[in-house]
Amino acid sequence: MAEAQNTPVGSTTAGSIAVAAESTVATRMSAPPSFDVADFPVPHGREEEWRFTPLERLRGLHDGTAVANGGGVKVAIEAPEGVTVETVGRDDSRLGKAGTPVDRVAAQAYSSFEQASIVTVAKEAVLTEPIRIAVHGEGGVAYGHQLIQLGAFAEAVVVIDHTGDAVLAANVDYVLGDGAKLTVVSVQDWDDTAVHVGQHNALVGRDASFKSIVVTFGGDVVRLHPRVAYAAPGGEADLFGLYFTDEGQHQEHRLLVDHNTPHCKSNAVYKGALQGDGAHAVWIGDVLIQAAAEGTDTYEMNRNLVLTDGARVDSVPNLEIETGEIVGAGHASATGRFDDEQLFYLQSRGIPAEEARRLVVRGFFAELVQQIGLPDVEARLIEKIEAELKASV
Repeated sequence: MAEAQNTPVGSTTAGSIAVAAESTVATRMSAPPSFDVADFPVPHGREEEWRFTPLERLRGLHDGTAVANGGGVKVAIEAPEGVTVETVGRDDSRLGKAGTPVDRVAAQAYSSFEQASIVTVAKEAVLTEPIRIAVHGEGGVAYGHQLIQLGAFAEAVVVIDHTGDAVLAANVDYVLGDGAKLTVVSVQDWDDTAVHVGQHNALVGRDASFKSIVVTFGGDVVRLHPRVAYAAPGGEADLFGLYFTDEGQHQEHRLLVDHNTPHCKSNAVYKGALQGDGAHAVWIGDVLIQAAAEGTDTYEMNRNLVLTDGARVDSVPNLEIETGEIVGAGHASATGRFDDEQLFYLQSRGIPAEEARRLVVRGFFAELVQQIGLPDVEARLIEKIEAELKASV
């Protein structure tokens, strides 16, 4: 399947649609998924899944030279009653059920972690307070693994907050029982020198609902790979994301929704703002509708707002369909500068130019921030957006 090329500032990119099971597309990695690092060659940057990533800035995560030193990150978990929190070893049989590593860094993370955190919400438990997981970088190299699992008809909200400085590769698994509802807010608010590469695997049970909100502000390089698969019919997945890419930062989000089961739904909406020389955002949205997934309903969208010269966006939505018996499937991507008419309208009402810019960006992100549903987190993110905008003035 043909893929859109690099997107210059101010242009719109849309991927192609293929209706052929044997076609080679971006949803098919250069190597099959595997837990074994040896099954993945060291990337050189010309592979489809690595061509946008600055490998030289990954600090050895991609080639095995990054060695965990015991002082990489500190993890703290706050959970309300009805939640079980465990620290387990590598041999725990519950680990790795949600998905298999799809690139060398994810496989390296799975092969290298020593202990994993497992957070379990009991069957039919409905939490009134969020589970909060704080991942704080302490300057070293670390590999991690976390599992959040919900029993049948359980409901929970999880906030995973990344701060500090670290070189981190980690896998996070979400396993939803039948009828369960899980909302996850993953915030990347790293220091400017941090490197974070992560794979997020969600396995959605029968009639279960999964909502992911990924928020990326900090870090030198952040490369996240959210993935969704369905264990039974009736599952729904909403993948939301917002990112603010500043001068010199590389922020990359690579989504895959694997519709492998009939009568499931998915919706993906990611929005980004970029400012400063060398700011680089990458969004890859892959949706695969397998032949068995009749009755699928899916849509994905990416929007980017470029605030200054010198920023670059690569936005590539891909949609692969192997059956014609679907409810609907579509995608869209657009990248542009400020809407001059909006700015003129606000300024004509007496609003200064700087304040008008802030209002436009806040409005651009508002629908995604409101998806979080936690006032303290929403307020913090709005403050962060305001701070980023003031820094650009």
